[in-house]
Amino acid sequence: MINSSQVSYFTLGAYTDIGLLRYLCFIIIMFIYCLIICANVFLIVVICMNRSLHEPMYMFLCSLFATELCASSGLFPFLLLQILSDVHTVSVPLCFLQILCLYSYANMEFFTLAIMSYDRYLAICFPLQYNSRMTSKKVVALIAAALLLAVLEVGVLISLSASLQLCGNIINKVYCDNYTIVRLACSDTSVNNIYGMTYMFTLILGLIILILYTYFRILRVCFSGSKQTRQKAVSTCTPHLASLLNFSFGCFFEIVQSRFDMSRVPNILRIILSLYFLTCQPLFNPVIYGLNLTKIRVICKNLVFGRM
Repeated sequence: MINSSQVSYFTLGAYTDIGLLRYLCFIIIMFIYCLIICANVFLIVVICMNRSLHEPMYMFLCSLFATELCASSGLFPFLLLQILSDVHTVSVPLCFLQILCLYSYANMEFFTLAIMSYDRYLAICFPLQYNSRMTSKKVVALIAAALLLAVLEVGVLISLSASLQLCGNIINKVYCDNYTIVRLACSDTSVNNIYGMTYMFTLILGLIILILYTYFRILRVCFSGSKQTRQKAVSTCTPHLASLLNFSFGCFFEIVQSRFDMSRVPNILRIILSLYFLTCQPLFNPVIYGLNLTKIRVICKNLVFGRM
């Protein structure tokens, strides 16, 4: 038995030798990464530079884009390096740093989507009280609290995993995953499993229930309101629900890969599923929000075609 602190590296076993096709994969993933960077940076700049977008909904969107930008920048360069490399290993500190980046991103994404659903709930169900309830200070406090909780929860998860005694160092994925490291342990993992299950159900299930409840209340108001109210609700809530559904699918695929034996699944399919989790939101959200929210769409058109 060896302690995780005595392991010098982990081997990522999901990569396969694809010969010259690695360069094609590198170009495709690099193109996706550049798209993510350009789209998210562009929308962050648009929101920050236009006073008309300095409203709670757009500030939460800015936080969402910034989260996806940071997560992509923390994960994609390593992925690109591994594709070109012949030895697919990662040092222990970098492995845990990847886990911190990956899980914090997932946490922050769910927290932000929950906050945005609460924001839409206040805007549609309590329009006259919205400005007094959702102040700029409250917006900053909600974003800061989400970030702090996301990092703290993952910090506890990593500290529990780092103290485990391991029987191996092979991770059958294209990047580091906490539960895969726990499965390598020879020592008792009951505390890790209890915390992991509690963490997963309280975070994912709890936030999804909160989001569904707010949208149930929104639907009640819409069906009892005017046609204009229904149109406003649909135009602002549809992108949010689409984003939630898309990210939930990405998380589901990621959980399935971590919790079940995927040795019979072709490596290329496992890589595609992992890429879907990494790209489902950073690519999807700029498109869905940029095209569906009128203010952002109009300002983007003006910038692209040079009309002030």
